[in-house]
Amino acid sequence: MTSQPGIQRTWIITGASAGFGRAIAECAVGRGDNVVLAVRRPGSVADLADAHPDRVLIVEFDVRDTGRAGEVVGSAVDRFGRVDVLVNNAGQGVVGAAEEVGEQELRASLELHLLGPAALVRAVLPVLREQGSGTIVQMSSQGGRMSFPGVGAYSAGKFALEGWSEALAGEVAPFGVRVMIVEPSRFRTSFNAPGVLGVAEASAAYTGLLGAVRDDMAGADGLQEGDPVRAAQIIVDLVAEDRVPLRLPLGREAVERLGRSYRHNLEELERWASVARAADFPGAPASARPV
Repeated sequence: MTSQPGIQRTWIITGASAGFGRAIAECAVGRGDNVVLAVRRPGSVADLADAHPDRVLIVEFDVRDTGRAGEVVGSAVDRFGRVDVLVNNAGQGVVGAAEEVGEQELRASLELHLLGPAALVRAVLPVLREQGSGTIVQMSSQGGRMSFPGVGAYSAGKFALEGWSEALAGEVAPFGVRVMIVEPSRFRTSFNAPGVLGVAEASAAYTGLLGAVRDDMAGADGLQEGDPVRAAQIIVDLVAEDRVPLRLPLGREAVERLGRSYRHNLEELERWASVARAADFPGAPASARPV
């Protein structure tokens, strides 16, 4: 891989008030790039705009308000003339068993983690295609490739985002547009903080099963091993390269847990392969697929 030094890029970053979004914004601005901060609370990033008035634009935006995605992209183009990187970062954890998380909460998670990012991608793609370049960074999670009891509602949105983005990557590659799905483990952001982490009302039926999961998620705040500043530097560095990975696990835990999950899934596939193959018509020729 070779880097592209000296290029000033324009970024759109959602959820830039804190955590990964704030760290990526600060890193990009520190390298001389332009940044559009799409946030629900403009005051939370006013200091960054005050420090760099020529290169930072704040746009008040709730990712769930998909009808305004075009306004965010339009604001970036109007101010800086182009868009080079979209970072779909806004998100929120949800803890609760499938029976405990209601339809409204599940829909809200899907709106935040899939429908909102998808709307922004649709809005920015005409700009990127016209330019013949650009990078879409989808902030997923290790929970976007593997899941466990108590985090199904959160993983549902991240799994959906990853499947949608994998197809997207193949669709936009001919136009010079790249997609990078980032899968962090635990990082020292506000993700696990009280009032930020969504926790469904516990039912007696799942107390024994999920009690430890709830305690672990709530007790991780401030103790996470991942450094969001280091993560931001990695992401910004990769965007400057000629190639990006489709999937980027971040953090030792993500590498180890995802590795175990892949190996387990492969073992399961091989264990049941003969049973699965028996479902085909006997002697039917293998299908021919375009991709």
